[in-house]
Amino acid sequence: MENIKILHLDTNHPLIMQQLHQLGFINHEDYSSTKEEIEEKIADYQGIVIRSRIKIDNNFIDKATNLKFIARVGAGLESIDCDYASEKKIHLIAAPEGNRNAVGEHSVALILSLFNKLNQADKMVRNGHWVREGNRGYELEGKTVGIIGYGNMGKSFAKKLSGFDCTVLCYDILPNVGDEYAQQVSLEELQRETDVLSLHTPWTSVTDKMINTEFIYSFSKPFWFINTARGKNVVTSDLVLALQSGKVLGAGLDVLEYEKLSFENLFLENEIPEALKYLTTAPNVLLTPHIAGWTYESNEKLAQTIVDKIKALYL
Repeated sequence: MENIKILHLDTNHPLIMQQLHQLGFINHEDYSSTKEEIEEKIADYQGIVIRSRIKIDNNFIDKATNLKFIARVGAGLESIDCDYASEKKIHLIAAPEGNRNAVGEHSVALILSLFNKLNQADKMVRNGHWVREGNRGYELEGKTVGIIGYGNMGKSFAKKLSGFDCTVLCYDILPNVGDEYAQQVSLEELQRETDVLSLHTPWTSVTDKMINTEFIYSFSKPFWFINTARGKNVVTSDLVLALQSGKVLGAGLDVLEYEKLSFENLFLENEIPEALKYLTTAPNVLLTPHIAGWTYESNEKLAQTIVDKIKALYL
């Protein structure tokens, strides 16, 4: 790829650099400069590879006068002004295929851990308490799992559920996305039937703060809630009230609304929000640090997906 220069702004699996070099691309790395410093030189590059360290906004794009593509090594593109980039004829690349399996497995793990009180039981045994009745669990068989967002992640999750003899329903803004693993239904039917709700939506203006009190109480039955999507899709204080009232029976949260955009840190002010304090102490809440798609295997799959999609642009 003669004279096509790519700037890498986040560390990723080394195969990205290796394979792009073998294909003839010129690779430069900058993992420490500020956004402003990068904007001063971005006009020299035809491509950038990112995760989430820097927000690619209008000002950045205006300075990237020769940019042909932005590749994000991850599933979502919320750190990019996608509409403006498209106006400027910049090709956007994401890699949801790379970590969909990991997210699907993690979502199942959260459900099974909550149903069987594994975190609570483990802590009790370590503290010398052998409590059986207090750790009696539930079975997934016979339950109805409702999935909101039936793209790469939702489909992977549904496929994993196919061996549990449960009913799987899905709701999506796109028509005709249901398959052999999940029946697509209206939102109203999903809210009427669901025992376990799993969220697999991107963070957009439509999904922002979608899981709020009104939404939660639109469900006919008390339900379990799993979120491996984006934290800002949930109003945490409303979720806490639903947990306290028993409308939400338990929650497995891999993402929180308090995260910074980079997902590398939990954004906290001087005092921890009361809602977060509750989540960290509630026995029916399981928390993980945005690692649903963060496996050794997905690290390589994400990288390979990005290389393959960049290659497809030029070959």
